[in-house]
Amino acid sequence: MIRFVVCCLLQGGVLLGPSAVGRSDRFLKTVFPKQSLTVLDTLASIGLIFFLFLVGMELDLRAIRRTGQRALAIAIAGISLPFVMGIGTSVALRNTVAKGVPEAPFLVFMGVALSITAFPVLARILAELKLLTTDLGRMAMSAAAVNDVAAWILLALAIALSGSGSPLVSLWVLLTGVGFVAFVAIFVRPVLGWMARRSPEGEPVNEMFICATLATVLAAGFVTDTIGIHALFGAFIVGVVVPKDGPFAGVLIEKIEDLISGLFLPLYFVSSGLKTNVATISGGESWALLALVICTACLGKICGTVIVSLLVKIPVREAIALGFLMNTKGLVELIVLNIGKDRKVRNGFLPPHSLTYYFSTRLFEAFP
Repeated sequence: MIRFVVCCLLQGGVLLGPSAVGRSDRFLKTVFPKQSLTVLDTLASIGLIFFLFLVGMELDLRAIRRTGQRALAIAIAGISLPFVMGIGTSVALRNTVAKGVPEAPFLVFMGVALSITAFPVLARILAELKLLTTDLGRMAMSAAAVNDVAAWILLALAIALSGSGSPLVSLWVLLTGVGFVAFVAIFVRPVLGWMARRSPEGEPVNEMFICATLATVLAAGFVTDTIGIHALFGAFIVGVVVPKDGPFAGVLIEKIEDLISGLFLPLYFVSSGLKTNVATISGGESWALLALVICTACLGKICGTVIVSLLVKIPVREAIALGFLMNTKGLVELIVLNIGKDRKVRNGFLPPHSLTYYFSTRLFEAFP
């Protein structure tokens, strides 16, 4: 069901864009006039900030610390092999559709986009299949959590590299980002813990606590955007430090999850679809590059996971299942490429074909 919903949102976004009905200038001027696109992008960005807050809330650092050596090895293989293959694919793209772009940030952006596991989608798939509490489910969740953390660190590095031609500026962005994480851990986390302790089981959570937390998410997004990383990182870090014990986290999710998934995220897919034109994939070279991206995105993750799983004595059937689970894709990769596309406005290093390749790849992968 989750993969079906994601597929429908992807298709809806693409169909509304220049790939289908958006080819009509009359349709675009009537439904999506230029002056409305700013409002659409703003609402989509706000929804995305709170979505990353929810993603952070689903990550339990204690579970990562308890991750065994097998899950850690699977996580490392699950991101390293597709990341390396993604860099190889990026070299091919850079020599064709992305000539002349700065090398380092482009390679890292594409490597992350092709190697990340969609942690929220994986959690829901395992829950629907009633595998969340099994050994396989716990192994997949632990490995995906480590994978997610590593991917966001690499993405922060890519954003820092793309911010300026000066290595000192990139170093400053990274150091201030680390300082922000330390500030949240030292000062914000205890405040959130105090709110959670003041929200015992069986009693309603104070609405002021909810409002204060959501305001903190927006403030954190503003700070990280000002630093030069991205607003999404601030929201994600605040979500990670929210206490997972007690009803506080559950009430937060209950208050905003339906609004985000039912209204704001579809707007984000529409916003992205309006920037995507599948018709740009024409000619043998473009189709060959698309096939290369699909193979890299799927085979690198699956093969890396399966090989290491077999090496750590996991049965063959479970190793194969784990490989396909770790290949779960979703919104996070689109976020990565859109961040790169946003950076293109200032630095011009992510080609417009990237979003088209992303949508085509995700539509292909949506059908098991």
